[in-house]
Amino acid sequence: MAKPVRVGIVGCGTVGTGVAQILLTKAEEIKKKTGVKPVLSKIATRDWNKKRFFKVPESLRTTDWREVVQNSDIVVELIGGIDTAKEVVETALKMGKPVVTANKHLLAEFGYEIAKLARENDTAILFEGAVGGGIPLVKVLKETLCSNEVGEIQGILNGTTNYILTKMEKGNLSFKKALLQAQEKGYAESDPTFDIEGIDAAHKIAILAMLAFGGKVDFSQVFVEGITHINVLDIKLGMEMGYKLKLLAIAKKRNNGEVEIRVHPTFIPLSNPLSHVDGVFNGILFKSDYLGQLKLQGAGAGAYPTATAVVQDIIQLAVGLSRCGKVCDITPLGWANHQLKIAKDFYSRYYLRLEVKDKPGVLYKIAQILASKDISIAGVLQQEWILKFLSSHLEVVPLIILTHKAYESKIKAAVEEIEKLPFVESKPVLIRVEEEKY
Repeated sequence: MAKPVRVGIVGCGTVGTGVAQILLTKAEEIKKKTGVKPVLSKIATRDWNKKRFFKVPESLRTTDWREVVQNSDIVVELIGGIDTAKEVVETALKMGKPVVTANKHLLAEFGYEIAKLARENDTAILFEGAVGGGIPLVKVLKETLCSNEVGEIQGILNGTTNYILTKMEKGNLSFKKALLQAQEKGYAESDPTFDIEGIDAAHKIAILAMLAFGGKVDFSQVFVEGITHINVLDIKLGMEMGYKLKLLAIAKKRNNGEVEIRVHPTFIPLSNPLSHVDGVFNGILFKSDYLGQLKLQGAGAGAYPTATAVVQDIIQLAVGLSRCGKVCDITPLGWANHQLKIAKDFYSRYYLRLEVKDKPGVLYKIAQILASKDISIAGVLQQEWILKFLSSHLEVVPLIILTHKAYESKIKAAVEEIEKLPFVESKPVLIRVEEEKY
């Protein structure tokens, strides 16, 4: 009979508590299915007086993470952040102990080095819970698509921002009101910066890019733009044109060997499967050479979805340790052992909304500036058409321009010039459009 495998957890917040609950209540069921029983050895956290939704037995409690590492066969890091988490993970790996983490921040910035350390010490670090919560995105990239070349990833990777944009679209709410509602329902933190500024999604797409393309990502080069400037008018205008607005995370290979890694509000056509992923749900598209387009959707965050993903990794490691005394990692992070060359510029379509004075010659002068930057206009929305969204005819009216594909640097240079024109009354709104046929 296989001996039990000791599992220690560092961090007992929402996810850590969920992992502890699953392991303590489902250990026998896991053993029936796998032949291996994971047994909690110790759980470390700084404050055991904090109220939790599941009571951890006194005998398992400690405040010293080193005690957890010393007395465990598998170390689970769930404290988040960088400094202490990195020390915990590196200490365990140097001792040859496998690690499970859901720490996307740590992996996005130091994942390549940590995975290398794991290989050097003949062990592994698994992190299904770091990206997508209960959706097995990491498993799909590591295993299902191991035999395929992945060319592009598009993802809605943050449930908070997706909920806010859905409420703005369906409830005609302002960004501030939609954010407040998300906080009241517990979908957004009291300090939602990492979510609404796109940083959380950027951490996740950086990890997926390392898995898909094999190299190290310099996170400082990832393009990140949040949703704080989004106006419900733009969402409604996009819907009229056949687009949904999503905070989209994109990782894309180019023919020249460069990789685009970016997060920003994006108009996607209603034909894109991700356009129907609403509310707090996450969704992702993998585009590969043999399997083609693969979509996954589900709960991307929360105690139990993420805890379930963490336990999945624990079970995988426990089975290896119990049966052969070793662990393995299919397609580990940074498998290609090189630095990914991240494109400094990218190629996209654009939606440009300008507030301009209602007078002749306005469009002509704007078109001249765009043409001087090699930007071709695909369409212009007529004034009368737009005014149906507004209360009355105004001296200053919205002008909507859709471009063909252009370089980001050129459209930004054009917008800077356009903004200085005497008839432009406010800061232009620029939103990327991901649509292959253009």
